[in-house]
Amino acid sequence: MAVPKRRTYKRKKRARNTHKVAPRIVIQDCPRCGSKKRPHRVCTACGYYAGEQRVAAAEA
Repeated sequence: MAVPKRRTYKRKKRARNTHKVAPRIVIQDCPRCGSKKRPHRVCTACGYYAGEQRVAAAEA
């Protein structure tokens, strides 16, 4: 089994792993009610998705 000749330091390891970042969560305004929601999901405030009501609206 291969054994490294030199120690891998934190700076080198972190520089190699800089691209391994979790993507940011995208938040958009609902076109119907204006509340914040994730894209391609039913709005939790009004219950609409793609211009149709899919679920009952949440009571506030």
